[in-house]
Amino acid sequence: MSTLDRKIDFAVILSVRNANPNGDPLNGNRPRQNYDGRGEISDVCLKRKIRNRLQDMGESILVQSDERRSDGHRSIKDRVDANAEVQEFAKGKKQNNELYAQAACRSWMDVRSFGQVFAFSGSESSGSGVSIGVRGPVSIHTAVSLDPIDISSMQITKSVNAVTPKADPNKKSSDTMGMKHRVDFGVYVCYGSINTQLAEKTGFTYEDAEKIREALITLFENDTSSARPDGTMEVHQVYWWEHPSKLGRYSSAKVHRSLQIHLNEGVIEPKSLEDYKVTVVPLEGLEVRQYAGL
Repeated sequence: MSTLDRKIDFAVILSVRNANPNGDPLNGNRPRQNYDGRGEISDVCLKRKIRNRLQDMGESILVQSDERRSDGHRSIKDRVDANAEVQEFAKGKKQNNELYAQAACRSWMDVRSFGQVFAFSGSESSGSGVSIGVRGPVSIHTAVSLDPIDISSMQITKSVNAVTPKADPNKKSSDTMGMKHRVDFGVYVCYGSINTQLAEKTGFTYEDAEKIREALITLFENDTSSARPDGTMEVHQVYWWEHPSKLGRYSSAKVHRSLQIHLNEGVIEPKSLEDYKVTVVPLEGLEVRQYAGL
C-alpha cells in the first residue's frame, strides 16, 4: 500500500427525523444548536461513528467505546501498554518519540487518520512518562443543519424504581421521571478533507482513504439507540473530490463552496431532502464523485 499521493475533499448530506443526533450534556441532553437555531453534530460525534464503522470493517481502533470493545482493555492507556511494538520505544535506551508515534500509526487506523495525543504519567518508581502528539490527515467539520431546527420534548416515566426509596419503599423515587428530546426534521451538511503532508507522516494510504469514504457512506449502520431508532438518521449523498496533486488544485474552502444547496421555490418549512435543490458547481480540472448513502 502506498502513501496517499493526492489531496481529497469531501462533503456529506444527511438528514435527521424524530431523533436526537447529538445531545448536549450541559443542556439537559437537548440536540445541539448554534445561536442561529441551526442544529449541530460535533466533529467528535462524527469521528466516533466513523471509528465504529471502521471497527465493524475489521480495522484496529485505539479509541474504542466501552460498549463496543473488541478486547479486554478498559482505557486507552491499557490498550497502548499492551501493544509491544509501541512499548518498545516508550522507555529505556530505545525511547524515541518519533518511532513511538510511527508504531502507534501502524497499529491503529484511527491514530493515523485522526491523530492522537498520548499523554500518560509515569509510575512513581520509574518517573518516566509519555507526552506525544500525532496530527492526523483527516479533518472533519461540525455538521450544521441548512435551516433552524424544531426540537420536541416529552416527559417520560419508568415503571419501576432504580433504587428502593429508604423513606417509603412503596413510593416512586424521583429517578422514574425524565425528559426526552428530538429533532423533528433537519438536513445537515458536513465537510472534511484529507491532507497529503500529514498522510506522509502517519503512513495514511489511499486504501485508508477509501475505507473512510465507505464509513461515511454507511455512517449510521449499527448506530441504533433509544435516541436514534433505526431509520431516523440517513446519509443521502457523499461528495468526493480527488485532486490531481498533493497540494490540490483548489483550496478546500473553494471546493466545499462548490456544493450549493437551496430551498426550492415556494417551500417555507422543509419536510424532506426533496424540498432542497442540490447542485455542484463544476471546477476546471477537478471531478466530483457522488455516492448514495446505504
